[in-house]
Amino acid sequence: MSLIEVSHVEFTYPSGRAPVLRLPEFRVEKGERIFLFGPSGTGKTTFLEIMAGVLRPQKGSVRILGQDLGALSPAGRDRFRADHIGYIFQSFNLIPYLNVRENIELPLHFGSRPGKNQLDHLVKSLGIGDLLARPVTELSVGQQQRVAVARALIGSPELILADEPTSALDMDHRERFLKLLFDLAGESQTTVVFVSHDRSIQKLFTRAVSLADLQAVTA
Repeated sequence: MSLIEVSHVEFTYPSGRAPVLRLPEFRVEKGERIFLFGPSGTGKTTFLEIMAGVLRPQKGSVRILGQDLGALSPAGRDRFRADHIGYIFQSFNLIPYLNVRENIELPLHFGSRPGKNQLDHLVKSLGIGDLLARPVTELSVGQQQRVAVARALIGSPELILADEPTSALDMDHRERFLKLLFDLAGESQTTVVFVSHDRSIQKLFTRAVSLADLQAVTA
């Protein structure tokens, strides 16, 4: 059983006439570091949200850890995501009225992942151990990024989905960030699916996949 199994998925936004995505098949094995690439506006974020269960395709199936997300209620998908998936947003999506500690621990309140005992290790590894009481609105972009990574990794989810979180960094900082992310994910054999249009970093991943190549060709 693959960790991710996507089969014959089609997704169309309510305002659209044609599918944004038409994906015959996509599989990811446990422990892989997948670089999913394509130009801006081609559906990469939509695909991540489908794999996270945030969006539900009109056709096809998405299985994560053997669970068919389409068979779950909206509340069931929320619980499944909280228990098994960490998400790193491009704009980080930190809660502005919470401090660093509260933002990192937020996923633990929505699922059954134990993780408070990981907090010290994560923040020390990410270099934010002295920022736990600080409001996230007072952090630099780089510090916010590391808080978002800690939030995604706490509780050792089986899957991390990352939506271009390195877009604001220069090349040297991108590579250092990815090495740190992979080192921390590797400690719990967490699988990483990372989307970007920037192919200069694809060499750091175990497999690169073009979204265009995954899409079914239509007349």
